[in-house]
Amino acid sequence: MTQKVRKSKIFGKKRKKVAKLLLRNIKECNFAFDNVCLLQIIRKRKMNQVSDRLAAMSPSATLAMSQKSSELKAQGVDVINLSVGEPDFTTPTHIKEAAKKAIDDNFSFYSPVTGYATLRNAICQKLKKENNLEFTPDQIVCSNGAKQSVCNVILSIISKGDEVIVPAPYWVSYIEMVKLAEGTNVIVEAGLDQNFKITAEQLEKAITPKTKGLILCSPSNPTGAVYSKSELEALAKVIEKHPNIIVIADEIYEHINYVGKHESIAQFESIRDRVVIINGVSKGYAMTGWRLGWIAAPLWIAKACSKLQGQYTSGPSSIAQKAAEAAYLGEQACVETMRQAFERRRDLVISLVKEIKGLKVSIPDGAFYVFPECNSFFGKKTPKGDVIANANDLAMYILMEGHVACVSGDAFGDKNCIRMSYATSEENIKEAFRRIKECLDAIK
Repeated sequence: MTQKVRKSKIFGKKRKKVAKLLLRNIKECNFAFDNVCLLQIIRKRKMNQVSDRLAAMSPSATLAMSQKSSELKAQGVDVINLSVGEPDFTTPTHIKEAAKKAIDDNFSFYSPVTGYATLRNAICQKLKKENNLEFTPDQIVCSNGAKQSVCNVILSIISKGDEVIVPAPYWVSYIEMVKLAEGTNVIVEAGLDQNFKITAEQLEKAITPKTKGLILCSPSNPTGAVYSKSELEALAKVIEKHPNIIVIADEIYEHINYVGKHESIAQFESIRDRVVIINGVSKGYAMTGWRLGWIAAPLWIAKACSKLQGQYTSGPSSIAQKAAEAAYLGEQACVETMRQAFERRRDLVISLVKEIKGLKVSIPDGAFYVFPECNSFFGKKTPKGDVIANANDLAMYILMEGHVACVSGDAFGDKNCIRMSYATSEENIKEAFRRIKECLDAIK
């Protein structure tokens, strides 16, 4: 084929740019160029476009800040990372030993989609013993982390246009999962003045004929707020009047609470058949990397989640399941030891935050986060003359100047706050907040 292609013959004078594109690709072609060939080239150049559903989602702000922290560390910067929600403890020895035994015992094959029967039985025993809740093994679905468990439920019960009530502040992924399911997020705000907990009155006002779900996280990420039994009962009385609403109760921080006893909204008989409990071993047993979460749900929802999971991941890791089984059936002293350590750190962090002028903080009753209000710094200037316009600016300033990573509250539905994790050593906590205080004191 000759390279002297007459552009005007194929394209006309007004299509010179397209002709140049064609000529750049001529060496790749073994056939006569025509309009069909041109379309093929253009289509190839558009192959990198992602789906609409993915384009509508936002990346995880917590993972993004953690990544930025890691990049600075790789450059030799001494960064203290308070952005990630991960216990700094190692998995207890008896749990690791159970995993090693599982390997030796050849638990190396696919497990049932919902998890081994022995693990699901252990979860039922845990729910009865610790929460006084009756579930059968066929109501339990084990997944690759509680994150997948939440997503399984949302994708299984939410259709396009269904509304899901999400109290704010909220965990970053709830909103994106509802978007993935083509549902509509209905945000109900509860600020520092309410200790970050919504009221029954707020819930009632948010409900419409399209409401299909309520996501409730207690103890809360990002605030550490814990709903009391009376507060949950008030919410349950509203929900019982609306039989189409499913409650997704994220209780992954159950074992990290400082009020003495975890309360589940599933305890109320009037709505029990419409509550899905989300839980797992990541936080209470320091097993984040094992990726083992689960739901305890009405049977029809459990079956739906099993159907969904069977098509895109199947059952979770066989070794992680045997480790989780040991976690639930073994001695629980390790859980209490870690809880006490987190409580000491909570008290230390609160005392240090209160020394920083411009931050307002509530005392968290659970989890391992503080969520101070920081809007008093908005509009002020850093020593370099940069204006702190919002919480994102403040978080980035603290990272770049103080070398402490935290996360803007924007990602959690509260633009006036920042989230800091105290799942790190007391030594790191003291140094981190010394740096934060120095940075914030310099803002004028």
